[in-house]
Amino acid sequence: MGIGFGYYVLIGGIMLISWLVSSTLKRKFTQYSKIHLRNGMSGAEIAEKMLADHGISDVQVISTAGRLTDHYNPKNKTVNLSETVYNQRNAAAAAVAAHECGHAVQHAQAYAWLQMRSSLVPVVSVSSGMSQWLIIGGLILGGAAGVGLGWWVAVAGLIMMGLATLFSFITLPVEYDASNRALAWLENKHMVSREEYKGAEEALKWAARTYLVAAIGALASLVYWALQVFGND
Repeated sequence: MGIGFGYYVLIGGIMLISWLVSSTLKRKFTQYSKIHLRNGMSGAEIAEKMLADHGISDVQVISTAGRLTDHYNPKNKTVNLSETVYNQRNAAAAAVAAHECGHAVQHAQAYAWLQMRSSLVPVVSVSSGMSQWLIIGGLILGGAAGVGLGWWVAVAGLIMMGLATLFSFITLPVEYDASNRALAWLENKHMVSREEYKGAEEALKWAARTYLVAAIGALASLVYWALQVFGND
């Protein structure tokens, strides 16, 4: 069993699109980092206010190293903002801070998609890294000994990959909803001007597209390997 040329074309195409979206995202964040908030609030202050406005008092806003490393941790209830977002006072920082607080609000309100995603984290964290190797190994064994144990190993890998793909698609409504909550709060509470809002909206739009590309890539890879597995049945 060999990996076909089509697979390399598929992976190459996905990597190219992913790179283009990621590059655009970084460029947008750099652009909107130059739009300073008229209210003078830092990302940390924006986050703390959004949490307070939603009656959330058990979530801590902390600074974390790196760039675009911002995330919400439901285990210890922390909104983790990268150093630039935590300290800076611009439209990009406000957008990211509010988005991560959007996840905290989802958690507080038991948002169904977030709960579903969280339930898959333990399984996906273990299975996603080994799924492709199981498929390849199973197909090699199957090619040597015919349909049997090797085929079932490949199917097991395919199921693991399917779970990871499902996780990617469940992530989409979670991320889009967090952005919608963030933008609604920024607008309704008059936290930003029209220009600042436009910058925040554009930044979050491109951030969401990175998840969309990842989900499409995961699905394309799953379909390819499914054809390999069942095509060799």
